[in-house]
Amino acid sequence: MRVDDLINELEDMMNEAKVLPLTGGKAVIDTETVLDILDELKEAFPSEFSQAKGIVADRNQILAEAKKQAESIVRRGEEKKKALVDEHEITRTAEAQANEILTDAKKKANDIKHVANDYVEDIMKRTDETLTAMTNEIRKTRQDIKASKRG
Repeated sequence: MRVDDLINELEDMMNEAKVLPLTGGKAVIDTETVLDILDELKEAFPSEFSQAKGIVADRNQILAEAKKQAESIVRRGEEKKKALVDEHEITRTAEAQANEILTDAKKKANDIKHVANDYVEDIMKRTDETLTAMTNEIRKTRQDIKASKRG
């Protein structure tokens, strides 16, 4: 099961628990079932973390591909620059064009890198928020369970 499904199951258990009279809202729950669900949560978390690691790996791959493309563009620009160095007039033109190509290639590579970083940052932020929310819900559920044990 997914982490959010397990948390929903715990929440349903808490909502459906029988309230004991004269206890201020304390309820009876099946602690064995709750502990089983918590064990499943512990097992599911590494899966969520693996997904986050996969996102980081994807980011690294995107950055590597962007660097590879940038290097290819720069290499083609340099090759074009060398090919145009035959005559004096052509040389000046070639240098200007090559510099323009290099500048453009560096800008495109930088743009690709920024887009990739923004994409990965957004995914990481959403993953972080989801994991934080899940962790907070688990902590709250554990506190509720502890409180129900005391009562």
